[in-house]
Amino acid sequence: MSRCIAIANQKGGSGKTTTTRSLAAALAERGRRVLLVDLDPQASLSEGSGLELHRLENTTYHVLIGSARLQNVIVPIEERVDLAPANIHLAAAELQLVNMNRREDKLRNALKPVRDQYDYVLIDCPPSFGLLTVNALSAADSVLIPMACDYYTMLGVRLLLDTVREIQSEVNPELTIEGLLPTRFDARTLHAREILEQTRTALGGGVRVFDTVVRESVRFKESPITGRSILSYASGSAGARAYRTLAEEIDRRD
Repeated sequence: MSRCIAIANQKGGSGKTTTTRSLAAALAERGRRVLLVDLDPQASLSEGSGLELHRLENTTYHVLIGSARLQNVIVPIEERVDLAPANIHLAAAELQLVNMNRREDKLRNALKPVRDQYDYVLIDCPPSFGLLTVNALSAADSVLIPMACDYYTMLGVRLLLDTVREIQSEVNPELTIEGLLPTRFDARTLHAREILEQTRTALGGGVRVFDTVVRESVRFKESPITGRSILSYASGSAGARAYRTLAEEIDRRD
């Protein structure tokens, strides 16, 4: 049975897209089939996978408004990894969904025909709490929260956890928190070390904080330019090793 994980944080720059792409590649290395769903109008996941966004005829936008089926949107991007891409048209979906019946379930219903073809579905969410993120959390079994190790991002995580509880009570009672992933960690700074320690203490075991810590690295900025994941672009880098470890932590739970 497949697992659907939404990668979400309303704070930009927390590493959502990097985590989505890198975790997919690491799971694929473990022999898993993975579907990526780009639900961010910025479409960084799609562009960083080597797609020419202006050439896309059908995207997740068309899926959400009901003019295309998800299976007709999906494209392969590497061995065992497929992608349902997005482009700037997705920005219009928020307004169009408002007046639709059961607007929060559009992605969940679209995924039903294809979920069994994959071991994992990973959804890259936008840095906001609009209807796109609600659709992701409605469709997901769990939410993975990347958290850059800085003060303001830590504050944002508390708001996200409150939002997840609202989704659990009103939309998707089976939604769980996969865990919190420390990202963009710079061990040279006292601030980053303190934020990580404060986060582990504040959550008090109520929310899993992954043992994996993703350190800041220029390789994460370079790899999307080549259209490859960091595991392909810099296989021996610390970042690639971190996401392999994360994939093992997540895959082991199954």
